[in-house]
Amino acid sequence: MERKSLGWALGLAVACVLLVGAGMASAGITIETVPVGDVNNAADTTYGYGRVDYAYNIGKYEVTAGQYTAFLNAVAGVDTYALYNTDMARTDVFSGITRSGAGTPGNPYTYSVAADFVNRPVNSVSFWDCCRFANWLNNGQKARAQDANTTEAGAYSLNGVMNPSNGSITRNAGAQWAVTSEDEWYKAAYYDPNKSGVGSPGYWVYPTRSNTAPGRDITEATNTGNNANWYPMEGGCSGPFPIDNGYYTTLVGQFRYSASAYGTFDQGGNVAEWTEEIFERMGRGIPGGMYNFGVHFLAAGYLDWDGASGDGGSFHGFRVCQVPEPTSLGIVGLGVVGMLIRRRGAGR
Repeated sequence: MERKSLGWALGLAVACVLLVGAGMASAGITIETVPVGDVNNAADTTYGYGRVDYAYNIGKYEVTAGQYTAFLNAVAGVDTYALYNTDMARTDVFSGITRSGAGTPGNPYTYSVAADFVNRPVNSVSFWDCCRFANWLNNGQKARAQDANTTEAGAYSLNGVMNPSNGSITRNAGAQWAVTSEDEWYKAAYYDPNKSGVGSPGYWVYPTRSNTAPGRDITEATNTGNNANWYPMEGGCSGPFPIDNGYYTTLVGQFRYSASAYGTFDQGGNVAEWTEEIFERMGRGIPGGMYNFGVHFLAAGYLDWDGASGDGGSFHGFRVCQVPEPTSLGIVGLGVVGMLIRRRGAGR
């Protein structure tokens, strides 16, 4: 996919979607990516993650509410596999995505997103919603029903399964787009092939290319970077809670001087991001911290997990990766485990 430099203010255009009778026509969306090379890099010796033996591209930003709305309009006129969560309509801590229509072939659902949320991360998505979004990308963003040509096959052979058991789902060989693996996510967030500018590769503690905890300066007026959207829960919850004029999530890429070494944004704070990793056969990985948790959850030492089959919450989002050369990575699935969160490890 050709990558276009859209700048920190984001020109992530949301497709206009037409629904005409029973047929649907949708313009495509653009997922801006950054390349992650440095093949065969060493894993983080402290936590064991981050080694990736192939080059790949990863989403520069979290998947936005605007992009997810285009996805819904393309495939969820009849929302067979519950890709839309009614909580998404809220404009306090959710995505500002509303739905109208009856959800029938004669009166399909249509979706719209509030202007202030177009370039904020989508949230309240389950891991399986994310897999179906990745399948849709693999299948050329077709506008048609949720089936093997859109959401049910491609990167993941879901075949209509909503709550598959452990081991029943793997990333298919030849997948071009996928939900990130924990190693893909971890490398893009923390690894730096030229750490500290002295030609020595290594891992940062925070995904803002820093070993010092990020601040919360949304303007980044000093151009020094190292800021993120997190909640100051340490020391008595000093607040303020929303840092963007009453919004809980910030625009993706808002902290324009706080990118990772590879040029990704918001891998710390804003929303936690689903990965394919399973921890203790209990839940999928959701690393990166979130807008309603403290800064220490942004550190590399916190590897969180959550139940994949739930509808997610206001702090669940995701980003996708693109693998130019197909791999045979297999990532296992899991059954119904409820909404659980476990903290593993501690910041360095």
